[in-house]
Amino acid sequence: MTALAALLKRCTVIYAPAGNAGEYSELATNPYTGCGHECLYCYVPLAMHMKRDAFNAGAFKRRDFLARLQDDAERFRAAGVTAQIFLTFSSDPYHLDDTQATRWALEILRDHGLGFCTLTKGGLRALADIDLFRPEHDAFACTLTSLSDTFSRKWERRAALPAERIAALRAFHSRGIFTWVSLEPTLDVESSLAIIEATHPFVDLYKVGRANYLQEITRTTDWAAYTQRVIAKLQRLGKAHYIKRDLQTYLPTGYHNPLRVQQHHGPRAAA
Repeated sequence: MTALAALLKRCTVIYAPAGNAGEYSELATNPYTGCGHECLYCYVPLAMHMKRDAFNAGAFKRRDFLARLQDDAERFRAAGVTAQIFLTFSSDPYHLDDTQATRWALEILRDHGLGFCTLTKGGLRALADIDLFRPEHDAFACTLTSLSDTFSRKWERRAALPAERIAALRAFHSRGIFTWVSLEPTLDVESSLAIIEATHPFVDLYKVGRANYLQEITRTTDWAAYTQRVIAKLQRLGKAHYIKRDLQTYLPTGYHNPLRVQQHHGPRAAA
């Protein structure tokens, strides 16, 4: 057992995500259960064995979450372990309800020498916490599926519209914060390619996946052609990227596709 694994066995709310989530982050914590963005493709209700209507009713802070996060962060500091913690796989850190717990969580992580990364479709709501983000430790990320408001309103009924999410990426980038975009799910090939073209000047990294659980898309999309087109565009633009496991079978043999890259602008870690 590694030292990190031994440490995590003693933690209650910081954990190592597995499966598709584990491709996004080595460590994570989840302040909330539920989300009100009503994204039709969301996998979380299934993963958490929740009825979709209950999940869509809104986000609720987990019981005793902040006290437990404080304890876990103390364990990390005592062990001399610094890392970046991802928020969140069970909700959105900038959902439609009260997000004060997000700010408190980020403060706890910061005060214990830990970094953090938020992935959101909350758009400009994230700016409430921009003062907490540090270029040398932290990252800000958005999920984008289209540049079209009409498309977004169909699939992500109550999430911030694409232009607002893009404005948030610009704002964090202008503060020197590492930014990345999740192109998962890919609901429309041309839309994902257009997102890269529109955002690459202020996005440091793209994480690219496919659609799952959506038969009308998964059966009709040429995923091999999409993978080739997306890596060609990212290479042409000189953008760092990670192609998720579900698309890796379509990568050229030996393609450089690192699972973990440094998601902040601090000194490079030793190889």
